[in-house]
Amino acid sequence: MPAAEVIETGNAPSAIGPYSQAVRLGSLVFLSGQVPLDPATMKLVEGGIAEQTEQVFNNLEAVAAAAGASLNQALRMTIYLTDLANFKAVNEIMAKRLAAPYPARVTIGVRALPANAMVEIDAIVAVET
Repeated sequence: MPAAEVIETGNAPSAIGPYSQAVRLGSLVFLSGQVPLDPATMKLVEGGIAEQTEQVFNNLEAVAAAAGASLNQALRMTIYLTDLANFKAVNEIMAKRLAAPYPARVTIGVRALPANAMVEIDAIVAVET
């Protein structure tokens, strides 16, 4: 089996634990979950679910770009929400940020997220080999 390549960028929040921002193996890049931290300050962005979701997509896009891809190459995403009432707002932002065909997706309601975030998203992205 080929070795996995760790993907890192300063344009997204640094890992706050023993994990990588992303790992590439062959044509797949596994992006770790991103919460709405500003990479410059490592603090939660101000605002509500819309601002937080936009920042999460900014962070994911930065990690995907570091791997030579974009989120429009995402095959699957998992969205974690502390309030499923925010489902519609997240859907609207996702539709604005990504082009069809959209990735497969799972949305999960959770009790809490790191940094008291309202949303976290991870992704699997396909890249050219």
